[in-house]
Amino acid sequence: MTAEARPRRGYLDWMRGLAVVVMIWAHTLDAWTVTAERTSYRYWWVMLISGMAAPMFLFLAGVSVSMASGSKLRRGLTPWAAAAPMVRRGFWIWALALLFRIQAFVLSPGATLYGILKVDILNIMGPAIIVAAAVWGLTSRFASRLAALMAVAMAVGFATPLIRASTSIAALPDPIEWYFRPWPGRTTFTLFPWAGFVLAGAAAGMIVDRARSAAVEQRMNGWFAAGGAAIAAFSLAASYLPSPYPVSQFWTSSPSFFFIRVGVLLFGVSLAYLWSLRPTAARFSPLRQFGQTSLFIYWIHVEMVYGIISYPLHRDLPLEQSLIAFVLFTSLMLAASLLKTRLEQEWKGRHRGPSMEPQPPLSPA
Repeated sequence: MTAEARPRRGYLDWMRGLAVVVMIWAHTLDAWTVTAERTSYRYWWVMLISGMAAPMFLFLAGVSVSMASGSKLRRGLTPWAAAAPMVRRGFWIWALALLFRIQAFVLSPGATLYGILKVDILNIMGPAIIVAAAVWGLTSRFASRLAALMAVAMAVGFATPLIRASTSIAALPDPIEWYFRPWPGRTTFTLFPWAGFVLAGAAAGMIVDRARSAAVEQRMNGWFAAGGAAIAAFSLAASYLPSPYPVSQFWTSSPSFFFIRVGVLLFGVSLAYLWSLRPTAARFSPLRQFGQTSLFIYWIHVEMVYGIISYPLHRDLPLEQSLIAFVLFTSLMLAASLLKTRLEQEWKGRHRGPSMEPQPPLSPA
C-alpha cells in the first residue's frame, strides 16, 4: 500500500505516544517526588529525559500541519484554502489553553485568577500552528514553502537569546511578556524558542507528506537519520565555541541546544519508522494508542497529577516510589485512553449511516 493510501502513519502516532509517556514521567516525578531527592544527580537525569516531551509534542504538531494541508491541496484546493483549517485549529488550541487554565483555577487548591493567564505548552502550540499554517498557505511551491518554514524556524532559534535579553519587552503588559520571556511561576514555555519546534516539524512534515511509496519513505527516513545526527553533532560542537550573544544560557536560550533537539527529533522519526517495520508491528501498541488520544491524555492527566485528586502525594514520595507511582498512573491513563476510543467508536457507530465506511481518527496534535 502506498503512502497516499494510508490514512495515517503509525510510526508518527507511536512517537507521539512516546511523548505522552515521557510527559507523564515528567509530571508525576516533578509533582510527587520529595523535596530532599530533587537535588540528587539521579533526579537530574530523570528530568533531563523528561525535557524531550514538549519538543516532541510541538514538533509532531508541526508535522500534522503540513500533512493535513498537503492532503487538502491534493484535492484541488488552493494553498491558502488548504492551510486555512489548520490556522483555525491553532486558534482553537489557544482557546483550549485558556479553558484549561480556567479548569485548573476551579479545581486546584490555592489557584488565583491571575494564574488563568499562565502560559503553558498549549498557549504556545496554538499561535505556532497559526504561523506555520500561514507560512504554508502563503507560499505556492514546495521548494519555497520548505525554505520559508526552515528559515522561520531557524530565525526563532537564533533570535531567542536576543528576545530574552531585550529591555523593550519589559514595556509589554505582563501576560503578553510571558509569551516572550520566562517568568517564575507564570510561564515555562515561551514563543522563543518553543514555537520553532512546530515550524521545524512543519518543514519535516512537508517531506513526509511527499513520500508516496514505501521505497521513498524508507529513503526519506534514512535522510532524516543522517541529517538529524549531523545537525545534532554540529550544534553540539558549536556549543563549545564562544557565544556571539551578550547573554545566552545553554539549557534555556542557546540556539545550539535548540538545534541539538531538532536533530534528535529528526533522528527519532527515523528510529520510530524502523521500529514500525518489526514483524509484530501490526499488533496493539500502547504507545500508538496514546498517540491517537494525546490531547485527551494531556488534558486529564495534568490536573490529576498536580490537582486536589493527588494532593496527599505532592512532594511526599521518595524517587523509587515516584517511579512505581508513574507506572501505575500510566496504566490508569492507558485504560482511560482505551475507554475514550471505545466510547467514541460507539457514538460514531450510532450516528453513522449503514452504508458508510469507518473513517480514520483525526490526529490529535
